Amino acid sequence: MDQQFKQRYRMHRVLSNLTRLDVDRLDEADRERVKTAKDLLEEVSLLTSVYRPKRGAGRSSRDRPVR
Repeated sequence: MDQQFKQRYRMHRVLSNLTRLDVDRLDEADRERVKTAKDLLEEVSLLTSVYRPKRGAGRSSRDRPVR
């Protein structure tokens, strides 16, 4: 597994776990922390999906294997 895939997977898992929290049982300060963390993770997730190069992008035809 490449490093970028691992990082994206971990971000997804953290965001998924934060989404599952029962925030009604938390105090106001913890609710705000969870909201901030979710907002930041969603923002980073959007940025990484927008700026992620496509597979093979930037490679010249000489770098591609011959079939």
